[in-house]
Amino acid sequence: MEAYEISTSSKKTKSVYISTVISIALVLLMTGLLGLILVHAKNLSNYVKENIVLNIIVNEGVGEGDVLALQKDLNEDEYVLRTQYISKELAAKNLSQELGEDFVEFLGHNPLLSSIDVYLKAQYANTDSIETFIKKISADKMVKEVVYQESLIDMVNKNIRTIGIVILAFTALLLVIAVALINNTIRLAIYSQRFLIKSMQMVGATKGFIRRPFLGYGILHGLLGALIAILLLLLTLHLGQREIPELVFLRNWFEFIIIFVVVAALGILISGVSTYFAVSKYLRLKTNELYR
Repeated sequence: MEAYEISTSSKKTKSVYISTVISIALVLLMTGLLGLILVHAKNLSNYVKENIVLNIIVNEGVGEGDVLALQKDLNEDEYVLRTQYISKELAAKNLSQELGEDFVEFLGHNPLLSSIDVYLKAQYANTDSIETFIKKISADKMVKEVVYQESLIDMVNKNIRTIGIVILAFTALLLVIAVALINNTIRLAIYSQRFLIKSMQMVGATKGFIRRPFLGYGILHGLLGALIAILLLLLTLHLGQREIPELVFLRNWFEFIIIFVVVAALGILISGVSTYFAVSKYLRLKTNELYR
């Protein structure tokens, strides 16, 4: 009979621990997914900003060698990510393809000017930095004018700020919920062991001695939950990139690894701290209070 009770108690304990690990894994999975969304949103923001083009129109009569020299100087500028030289001939070819007819043959000459398409680094893709860059470039005598869509840049930056604030607020809210859920799950798991804790205390075991195995299990459960969450996140990334190949352009494994490390650290930290306080609570209770 005693052996049966011990076996039943052991099965219940294992069931509680398994449910604890699964609960931690699911909560960390949601936290990790939000982290991946944040990373992809940031990378998408940078991708959009770095593909905003500034057209530097060169004056008529400027030699190709001088234009290429100007392009080299632009490539060395701290604001510039990359540039592309568009000759008069290439500009005419591109416009003819867009119009669907050869306008040069119709006009009898090519009225277009050579230009350099400039793509700025993401941190400089804002109105103030662009205006500063244009003032500096316009001082060159070879430059006729600089053309860009100011309204597009303002709209992109405004929308990115709004989306960023919403995502950050949601992240903070989810993190609070995650901590509360993991804490409650662990408290319930420790609650099932409250009589064992009190029995060990009554036979003379110190608080540190009683806490130690519970903390070890708590940290282990947090780590196992985090590993399960990370595996599910990797599966999500794989499926997402298979269904949406364009996500490959936004992939940054260094940032993903940081998310995985943060997920593992959160699992261990929250689980360990929650276990510590849950065990401490039952160490302070009197015997008659255990039945409440």
